[in-house]
Amino acid sequence: MQAYLETLIKSRLEQLGWKAPHIQLSRPKNADNGDWASNVAMILARELKKAPLQIAEELMEGMELDPHIVEKYEIVKPGFINFFQSTNYLTDELERVLELREDFGKNTIGKGKTAQVEFVSANPTGPLTVGHGRQTVLGDTLASILTSSGYDVTREYYFNNAGRQMRLLGESLKARYLQLKGSQTVLPDGGYEGLYLLDVAQKLLDEQPELSANTDVSIFKDYAEKSIFAIIKNSLERIGVVHDVFYNERSLYKDGKIEEVLGLLRDKDLIYEKDGATWFKTSELGVDQDRVLVKSSGEPTYRLPDIAYHREKVARGFDMVVDVFGADHIDAYPDVLSALKVMGLKHDHIHVVIHQFVTLVRSGEVVKMSTRKANFVTLDELIDEVGADVVRYFYIMRSASSHLNFDLDLAKRQTEENPVFYLQYAHARISSIFRRAKERGLKVDTSRADLALLDEEFTVALINETLAFPEVIERCLTTLEVHHLPNYLFELATALHKFYTEYKVIDLDQPDVSKARLALLDAVQVTLRNGLRILGITAPDQM
Repeated sequence: MQAYLETLIKSRLEQLGWKAPHIQLSRPKNADNGDWASNVAMILARELKKAPLQIAEELMEGMELDPHIVEKYEIVKPGFINFFQSTNYLTDELERVLELREDFGKNTIGKGKTAQVEFVSANPTGPLTVGHGRQTVLGDTLASILTSSGYDVTREYYFNNAGRQMRLLGESLKARYLQLKGSQTVLPDGGYEGLYLLDVAQKLLDEQPELSANTDVSIFKDYAEKSIFAIIKNSLERIGVVHDVFYNERSLYKDGKIEEVLGLLRDKDLIYEKDGATWFKTSELGVDQDRVLVKSSGEPTYRLPDIAYHREKVARGFDMVVDVFGADHIDAYPDVLSALKVMGLKHDHIHVVIHQFVTLVRSGEVVKMSTRKANFVTLDELIDEVGADVVRYFYIMRSASSHLNFDLDLAKRQTEENPVFYLQYAHARISSIFRRAKERGLKVDTSRADLALLDEEFTVALINETLAFPEVIERCLTTLEVHHLPNYLFELATALHKFYTEYKVIDLDQPDVSKARLALLDAVQVTLRNGLRILGITAPDQM
């Protein structure tokens, strides 16, 4: 109903020639004030130089409301427009949920379109950490939202296996390998100290004991890359993430794409040499200073392959591209988009989602981590401690733009304080009610229930909350902010628990009412299950 009213109000404003503001609709706290309320008249008052009540009356005067959806409206001081939805609307929409079932919540906004979501893209220099985990779950959930909206989605991992970090990894593995053979070899300056590399070195020694100090470091680099990426893929699978494409950064060099980008930028007179380095004239594109693309050592900075990679993304013809990056990319991605723009390439279909960092908290204390040192916490360790379902929920329960404190103590609680337990318990409670109804001889046939009997206060509130699911999915899509979904599911579970506390579902003295309430619970469970599926979280039938 919210979307219907928003469209109707916007259309009427355009008809009147009034500049349409952002249409704000909210649910009144007092049910006597209707189901939805708009403050549009008050927003327009200053611009139109009219009283809000007069604006509201003129707005509604020529508006054709569908009586099957809106029973009536009221204009109240100081200018609110309150809408009351019809009973038929609620029952018809509830029937639609029960008909659609697994398809409830889906839309066709992206029908016939393709989308690519790039996420994780961690260098294969070590296991995924808790920091990588947030991006992992965020990207995967965004991809599921796009799929639910009709897009043909490609989940992609940019496999960064070129440059100094990879050489340093190879040198570090070589040092560990030689140490296992009794050598006093030390790690290179700035090398990788994690214990995981000792495990890789031991495996290499078991497989190829003949290697020595004279063996080319590329042998060690390639082995480390392969071994560590296998660890990364295993971690992703444990949390339910499967990529469709692993794009190899090295191919950009091999296929000449890096030189092509430099050539195109030179043709635009946006490249110059200084102090032995190659610079990009980003200062001419609205950036505060120019950026180095190739260091004086001859090694490209990460901006250059990123530009080449995004040029290839554009060439692949996706209708929508979503990049999920950590906060450390906030200064880099505008340069990539600027480069695409000056090269005359489509770029407005590329959307960048930046997420803030994650802090693990245990017993009120921050768990300190360092990626290169040996004291970081891996994603696997986090999954082992609290479980994949909890990890997935906690990573997206807050806006990506907010710093996330991951409370390990809360995550491990199997009580209603834990939001994951709270949601899963709601789903399991409904299954339990259905089992008890069957045991007591109450036939559960939701298709024949008289839904018009569902008119109590908390019942109507639960129906309204259930019917909001498709709008939440669309909001996640349009904003690319997935935290709206777990927050919505939590509110739905809360409405369910209030309903269950207030009303007796299985009442053999009122079989028709019981059947109607069971039908409502069926719709709620469908919604919970569909939402949890998008989040990649299991929906248990018993707990």
